[in-house]
Amino acid sequence: METILKENSIKAKLIAEYESSKKSLFGSLLIRDNAIENFSRLGIPQRKSEEYKYVNMELALKGDYSFETNASLTSKQIDHTQFLKNAIVVVIENGVFSKDVSKISNLPQGIKISSISDASSDKIFETHFSKYADVVNDPFAALNTALSKGGVYIHVSNGAIIETPIHIIHVSSANKNLIINPRNLVVIESASQVKIIESFETVDAKSKVFNNALTEIVVEENAIVDHYKIQNENDLGYLLSTTVITQKKQSVFSTNTIILSGSLVRNNLTIVLDGEFIESHLNGLYLTNGSQVVDNHTLVDHRKPNCNSNELYKGIIEDKSAATFNGKIFVRKDAQKTNAFQSNKNILLSDDGTINTKPQLEIYADDVKCSHGTSTGKLDPDKIFYLRARGLSETSAKKLLMHAFASEVVDTIKIEELREYVEGEIAKRFE
Repeated sequence: METILKENSIKAKLIAEYESSKKSLFGSLLIRDNAIENFSRLGIPQRKSEEYKYVNMELALKGDYSFETNASLTSKQIDHTQFLKNAIVVVIENGVFSKDVSKISNLPQGIKISSISDASSDKIFETHFSKYADVVNDPFAALNTALSKGGVYIHVSNGAIIETPIHIIHVSSANKNLIINPRNLVVIESASQVKIIESFETVDAKSKVFNNALTEIVVEENAIVDHYKIQNENDLGYLLSTTVITQKKQSVFSTNTIILSGSLVRNNLTIVLDGEFIESHLNGLYLTNGSQVVDNHTLVDHRKPNCNSNELYKGIIEDKSAATFNGKIFVRKDAQKTNAFQSNKNILLSDDGTINTKPQLEIYADDVKCSHGTSTGKLDPDKIFYLRARGLSETSAKKLLMHAFASEVVDTIKIEELREYVEGEIAKRFE
């Protein structure tokens, strides 16, 4: 009974915040009203929910929170969060697009970037906004849709080749407990190419921030998109990141999720292959220590025939931290000649660490090639012995083995400067 009362209290506060602020929010009130009704029905998921079995969302939301989204960081402070020398920089501070510290002047031809709150009159925006995230069954997608105050809208035109990477920096900088709901929409039109990096950082944060971020990405026919997500918040960061990608015919989408830190990180990644001859590549690496909790849920939805998907997630778990990988491949009846592969591999560095892994296949077509697999173990003592016999210390031998284990994912990062940054951050963890 006590748990129910706590959950209802949290839910009631969130609904009350919507009712008091909805007249000042951007976009369609009808969409927001429907979303808050769904959130009211669904509530905060509890541990008895299969989808949230290994992560305590009530604990993450415990305490008093503010919903203020004031931006206060300077360009100099933001510079410390940039790891690319040449990039189109989009800054989202406490859930709201900050034009003053973003670097979006002199954009290449074929790309448009604006605050999502200013995009309501854009016809392409209206066509795609809130059409893909599951606000009926996902309480956090519904909550974001109801309460979002800002984020970014990115539109890449037909045939545009954007050589310069787009770096979206999500920055939390609260001095009191804060709930934020950044909302992003990215539309990549036919035969275009773009590289997008999303990073999550905390700068001068003195209090807990619960970041309920939602990004919808539309990849039209023959488009090629490389997407990277770098999650590196501090111990005050509680991140729930939902990304929904819809691909059309002959498109190629690759995504890399690198989790380096954060008190609690939950990733919901859904890719819908809604056309023939599509390629999708999902790679993930999570490094956990202390009492950190990381929860990765992926869904690859094959809806049409002749498509390929490849998924590789790896984890290194230290101390008393816990990690979860729940990956589902869904092959619909019409998705004949599907090739879908999934692998999850983990290393436990302590007896107190926990890994929960659940690869799933749900297949309704008969002419397919699908496989999944998972493995969990410790560093191979024979390999450590072999390296020590060749002059390495035990510590150096372990570092080398962990670096080799992680490199299978890191090497898939196509942007050299980004790959070097990730390798440097991983090296710090192995020191």
